[in-house]
Amino acid sequence: MTILADRIQCLLDADASPTLTGIRRGIEKESLRITQDGRIAQSPHPTQLGSALTHPFITTDYSEALLEFITPPFQRLGEPLEFLDQLHRYVYNQIGDEILWVNSMPCMVSEDLEVPIADYGSSNVGQMKHIYRHGLWHRYGRKMQAIAGIHYNFSYPEEFWRLHQSLENNDQPLQEFISSRYFDLVRNFHRYSWLLVYLFGASPALCPSFLSGRSHHLLQRTDNTLYRPFSTSLRMSDLGYQNNAQSGLNVSFNNLDEYVRTLNYATQTAEPAYDNIGVKKDGVYQQLNTNILQIENEYYSSIRPKRTAASGEHPSQALQRRGVEYIEIRVMDLNPFEPVGIGITDMRFLDLFATYCLLCESPQMDMSDLHAAKQNVRQVVYSGRNTAIRLCKSNNQTTLKDWAGDILEKMVPIAELFDRSHGGNNYSAALTEQKEKLAHPELTPSAKILEKMESQQQGFYTFAMQQALAHRDHFRARPLDEATTAKFEQLAATSLEEQQQMEQNDTLSLEQYLQNYFAE
Repeated sequence: MTILADRIQCLLDADASPTLTGIRRGIEKESLRITQDGRIAQSPHPTQLGSALTHPFITTDYSEALLEFITPPFQRLGEPLEFLDQLHRYVYNQIGDEILWVNSMPCMVSEDLEVPIADYGSSNVGQMKHIYRHGLWHRYGRKMQAIAGIHYNFSYPEEFWRLHQSLENNDQPLQEFISSRYFDLVRNFHRYSWLLVYLFGASPALCPSFLSGRSHHLLQRTDNTLYRPFSTSLRMSDLGYQNNAQSGLNVSFNNLDEYVRTLNYATQTAEPAYDNIGVKKDGVYQQLNTNILQIENEYYSSIRPKRTAASGEHPSQALQRRGVEYIEIRVMDLNPFEPVGIGITDMRFLDLFATYCLLCESPQMDMSDLHAAKQNVRQVVYSGRNTAIRLCKSNNQTTLKDWAGDILEKMVPIAELFDRSHGGNNYSAALTEQKEKLAHPELTPSAKILEKMESQQQGFYTFAMQQALAHRDHFRARPLDEATTAKFEQLAATSLEEQQQMEQNDTLSLEQYLQNYFAE
C-alpha cells in the first residue's frame, strides 16, 4: 500500500497529468463472418476488403471467416472506437447478406472442418501464415481458434516515463527502465486480471455444438444452451482460449531477458506429441515444426509485452533489440451489447487498471505464483458472480468481493489523476460504474446476457443472432460518406497490389525461406 500511495502522490504532486494525454491506445477486434442461418461463412475473404496479408486495418485471424479489425494507435480516447465504427460500416457494405457475429464464442459449429483456415496467397510469407494455422488445427483443433476477442494496445508516452523515472530516482538508460516497468505491470496484470474477467466477462453461455464430442462440466438449459449459473467468461476457461495443452509452459515475466529466453526455449524445443504429427504428410505441411511452440505468437497469454517488429523480424528479436514499446491486453470478451464490442467506459477503466498494475509493488513471480494467478482466473470464469468465492491472495484466502473492493478503492486517486489529465470526471465515473458491478453482480455483462436469455426465453444462439442482427442494422443505417468509402476502397486495392508484388518478388523456395526464418 505504501509504495502505491507514495507513487500516486508523487505523480499528483509533480502534476503528471499532462504527460498522460500522450497515452496511445489501439484496438484489435475479431468477428466471425456468418451466414443467415448462423453457420460460419465458407466464402473466401471478400476481395473488396483487400488482402488479408497486407491490409493495415482489415485482416483475418485463424479462420478465413474470422475478420480482424485493427485500429492505428491514437492519443484521443474515442478515436479507436470511431475508426472501428467506420471499418464496420465499410465492411457491412461489402459482405452482402453475411453477418458479423458479436459474441466471443462461435455460433453453430459441430465439426472442426466447418472452420475454414485462413488463406494468404502464394508468397512465402503468406504460405508460412497458412501452415502455422494448420499446425494450430492439428495441435488444438480448429473450433478453439474460432473464438473471438478484443485486444487493447496501450502505451505511456516518453514524457510520462521520464517524469516517472525521475520520481523513482532511477538512473538506468531510459529504455531499460521502461522495459523493466512494463514487466512490473505485466506481472501485476497476471495477479489481478481475474478482476477484469469478473467486470467484463461476456461469455457465460455457449452453443452445445462447440463442445460436441468433448467432456465438460457445464450445465444444460432446457433450450440446450450450456452455461454455469455464476460464470463470467467461458472464453477464458480451459474449454476455450486458455487451452490446457499449454499448461506446462514455463514462460517467465520477471524481466525482458528471462521472458525472451523462456519463450525461445519453447520455440526451439521439440514436443513428443507434435513429433507424432510430423512436419509433412505426403509432401504437405502439417505444421511449421514440432517444437512446443511453432512461433512465439502461439503462446496464449492474457497480456503480452510488445515492440513493433520490422519485416522478417521475430517478436522476441524486436523486444531484445529495442525494448518494450507497449502492452497488449488480451483478456477482454466481445461485449454483445456494444456495436464494436467495447465501449469508451471500458477503455477508461482499462487505462486505470493498467496504471494500477504499473504503480503497485510487483514482486518477482515463480511458477507457483503464476499457477495461483491462473487458478484465481479459473475460479472467476466459472463462479465469479458469486462474489463470496475465495481467491488466493499472497498465499492467503480472501473473498472476491473484499479483494476487488480493496483494489477499486485504491484506484480512486488514479482516476483523479486521469481526470486532471482529460478534464471532467469521466474516469471517476468509469470507476464508480465498476464499483456498482461489484455491489450488484446482476449489472455485469455476463449476468445481463443470462438475464436477457431467461426473460426472453431464448437460447444462446437466438440471443446472439438477435444482437448480431441489431448491430448489423445499426451499421447499415449509417452508410459512410463518399470520401471515407473511397479511402477504404483505395486501401483495399493497394493491399491487393502489394500481395501480388510480394508473390512475384519471391526468389527463394518455401523450404529455404522457412529454413532462413528459423535460423535467425
